[in-house]
Amino acid sequence: MKAIYRIICILSVAGGLASCNDMLDTVPQGQFTAEQLDENSIEGLLASAYAGLEAHFFGNNEAFAGPSTNWIFDVRSDDAYKGGGGTGMEENIHLLEVSEITSDNVSCYEKWRNNFYAISRVHNAMLALQQNTGIANADQLMGELKTLRAWYYFDLIRIFKRIPYFTEGEDVNTKSNGEFTRAEILTKIKTDLAEAIETLPAQKSAAGRITRTTAQAILAKVCAFAISEGAATWDEVKTYADAVIQSGQYSLYGNFGDLSKIDRNNGSESIFALQCSTANDNAHINWSNLLNCTYSDGNLYGTGDGFFRGSQNLVNAFRTDAKGLPLLDGTFNRVNVDENYTGSVDPRLDFTVGRIGLPWRGHLFTMGWVREGTYDIYGEFSNKKAWPAPEEAQAAWPWGANSLNFMFLRYADILLLKAEALIETATGNNAAEDANLVEARDLVNQIRQRAQNSIDGSYSPVDLDPFTAEYNVGLYPTDWDGNLYWTRERARMAVRFERRLELALEGNRWFDLVRWGSDYLMQTMNTYMQEESALRTYYQGRSVTANEIFLPVPLTEVDNSNGLYKQY
Repeated sequence: MKAIYRIICILSVAGGLASCNDMLDTVPQGQFTAEQLDENSIEGLLASAYAGLEAHFFGNNEAFAGPSTNWIFDVRSDDAYKGGGGTGMEENIHLLEVSEITSDNVSCYEKWRNNFYAISRVHNAMLALQQNTGIANADQLMGELKTLRAWYYFDLIRIFKRIPYFTEGEDVNTKSNGEFTRAEILTKIKTDLAEAIETLPAQKSAAGRITRTTAQAILAKVCAFAISEGAATWDEVKTYADAVIQSGQYSLYGNFGDLSKIDRNNGSESIFALQCSTANDNAHINWSNLLNCTYSDGNLYGTGDGFFRGSQNLVNAFRTDAKGLPLLDGTFNRVNVDENYTGSVDPRLDFTVGRIGLPWRGHLFTMGWVREGTYDIYGEFSNKKAWPAPEEAQAAWPWGANSLNFMFLRYADILLLKAEALIETATGNNAAEDANLVEARDLVNQIRQRAQNSIDGSYSPVDLDPFTAEYNVGLYPTDWDGNLYWTRERARMAVRFERRLELALEGNRWFDLVRWGSDYLMQTMNTYMQEESALRTYYQGRSVTANEIFLPVPLTEVDNSNGLYKQY
């Protein structure tokens, strides 16, 4: 089979897949007759199912409002501000940021719709595959489809409180969102992935294709989330993370800056990624992140919209002490990293956001890169990870269009999930007593060692300036005192902090807060909103309550469900 990004053009053949009157309709609408089904048509249906990852079905708005990259949920967390031209621009996302949750928010609707459209495409492909028993590698193809279905449902269940769940061929007009509990749906997702693992190949047959380790990695992530619902264990997380690690197929990139290089697409750190391309008039760029392109003085990326900026709280989290370690005692936010800051920072900061006076992909990031009139509202910290050097992107609409893949899941995430699982299953109080804690520390230090290796002001394109900023990132100690220092509680704080630093602005932070428990989330977010309101007045009086963590069923869907959908 050809690479997925090359066969997406077959979508035009299967265009009817997304044109059903009912977006949840899983019955094929006359795209192919049973006699017409062959390997080419099945391949087109498979490509259509993969293309659901783009969240770009009919236009641009659904990709912006309900992005597959989930940046609007980083905006719900303490990592980011909405950005853009002001709080009233894409107000639906602003309301999510300040936790004003309503069922008629267009982001609720578009996120719901995008995933169920994608599930419909998966089911169409499954049904077609089942109709033709002569397709080569049918078991492998079904494994890919089950993995995609699991991913789309997983994306829904970690966002919405209660969703309907159905498989291929079921009458969706009889399915309510109260039929299955959250735990039961997560168990079904796990079953799909476990069955897929049994049939998927160990190695990719083409760039972007799902393999056994892809499904295992997703299953590790699903299990980590499902623990809070009583639908998984930390031992399961360890099992599936180990399978990925021990496969020998993945490794961390040598430099943190490699994460934003197009020539590293589908490289050693990429496990599951949106395949992007500027071919065919930019049909398959990362539309979900398009609003987030920085303005760029000199029109280097075009006059980008400047959404999705790093919060001051996130930037402050990159502060380090004299040993290059994070400030785990909660004092990191007492000093702002701004133009007057003279302390040290983790170098990953300047690969993650733009800072005035520091390099941006070989150029100087200045006030001219900040969308006019928005500095006082949203600050300066344009998100950076999703953008390669301007020379590899275009400077006209679509702003900054480029072919950099978006990694839904990368190897560093799996290493940190394994570390977290080791910590949560440890029985001793410190690393002198429990080998799990020693191994967890080694995994966290592996991530931090890569950050340390990235302190290279000559690495191209240049993102660090050691003459302007003081970079210092150290490893957690491993001597005897270090063993006593590395208690289970400090290890838990360290791995959670490390996830924030390593995966910042990649669509993970809010979901991590959710899975760590409502009390933890509310304490984190309400402290953040209170402290941040001194800089961002729109946070004044805002808070997050337990019933605002998950989004409600979109009002339109409730109204059209003939009573099948209810708010819980």
